Amino acid sequence: MKNRPIFYKKKEELKNVKLSALSVGIPENLIRKKPLRFPTLAENEVARHYTYLSTLNHGVDSGFYPLGSCTMKYNFKILEKIAGNESFSNIYPFSSEEDIQGLLEILYRTDKSLSEIFGYAHFTFQPAAGSHGEHTGLLIIRAFHKDNGESDRDVVLIPDTAHGTNPASAVLAGYKVRKIPTNDQGNLDLEFLKKEVSNYKVAALMLTNPSTLGLFETQILEIAEIVHDAGGLLYYDGANANALMGIIRPGDMGFDVCHLNLHKTFGTPHGGGGPGSGPVGVKDFLVPFLPNPLVKMDDGMYVLDSSSKKSIGKVHGFYGNINVVIKAFVFIIMYGRDGLKHVSQQAIINANYLQEKLKDVYKLAYNRRCMHEFVLSAAKLKKDFGISALDIAKRLIDYGIHPPTIYFPQIVSESMMMEPTESESKEELDDFIQIMTDIRAEIETNPEILHDAPITRVVGRLDEAKAVKEPKLTALD
Repeated sequence: MKNRPIFYKKKEELKNVKLSALSVGIPENLIRKKPLRFPTLAENEVARHYTYLSTLNHGVDSGFYPLGSCTMKYNFKILEKIAGNESFSNIYPFSSEEDIQGLLEILYRTDKSLSEIFGYAHFTFQPAAGSHGEHTGLLIIRAFHKDNGESDRDVVLIPDTAHGTNPASAVLAGYKVRKIPTNDQGNLDLEFLKKEVSNYKVAALMLTNPSTLGLFETQILEIAEIVHDAGGLLYYDGANANALMGIIRPGDMGFDVCHLNLHKTFGTPHGGGGPGSGPVGVKDFLVPFLPNPLVKMDDGMYVLDSSSKKSIGKVHGFYGNINVVIKAFVFIIMYGRDGLKHVSQQAIINANYLQEKLKDVYKLAYNRRCMHEFVLSAAKLKKDFGISALDIAKRLIDYGIHPPTIYFPQIVSESMMMEPTESESKEELDDFIQIMTDIRAEIETNPEILHDAPITRVVGRLDEAKAVKEPKLTALD
């Protein structure tokens, strides 16, 4: 009995146990005088409780997740298993290059693969997220212009459909931001762009292609020429790269700098606070400005090269979120060249199938063939029936579907942006189409149910602004 640890002792015995404040380093007045009131539960009760709690959250493992622009694809469990192998997870951060040749090889080969897929000379894996990649890319652009004696280039042009992180990253990098409007075809307004590059000292244009409207910029080569002729660079926001793999490369479109979201495009988990990875790729003339070090091959060994004197310096401790890079590397190896192309083709087919089936049920923002996502509008439904995009999104929760992205892009009133990804089968898409059709019928016959939704979940309609400012994290307060 006396050899057992304290937490195995019976309740009566605990009365005689006194911890010395000095022995545990805790002031005497902070030592608990009474045992904690833990409930007495059987293992099966505990297991059932936490299993039940796990069903209250929605995820890609539990149902359809058409969150537009976020590319919530299914994450293969084999990726987690491989990245979690102790050969990777237990590596000492300060290990010598000789001791981590396998890991450096993965970084080197992933760099080569992404460079080939997207048309660049080199990638850095230091950025920890897409927004971090944006900022890193803009710092590279700023360093390039400074090196050329053009530090006065202080304006970054950004479309009105851009992700909110684009202007935030530009300002953080020390730039002023000018907005470029979208024309009635859903593309960048070329005439406005020409005027802006002639009126300002433009450092770069940040662009997503396809855009957040899910539409391909058909004038992309002309856009690149306009920006380059004005002395600026073209930056590619890779959030929508799931539509491009094996089909077309941003580097070939004229984009000088590119960030990717490995947690979107390459099957690594997305959400929950991370970790993410936003590697940045550049054309040859920008390689000297990449963060040090770069993984290179030297005399048959993989080495960390920090020789560039023009580097913007490190933007992340060590070499980035390696766990995420390993998963992306395995994803690329699993699919191969033809498989990655099929991923993008299937994502495009799925999106166009949904768009075609829903465009007469809801209003389509731009009646064009889409890429990997598309945008519907509930503006007319709000006018005619008082039903908003938020009401529809909340009602989808009752049907076991994660809501799409709503109110973005902001240029579409009451927008609903949907992205099915390549993960979903036709049967799953048909179920979603039927649910969206049923909700459309409810709007006319029973609109109150949408105002009250969700009604079948543990938590009902929240005051979302208050929930952010005054979160209630337990049931005890």
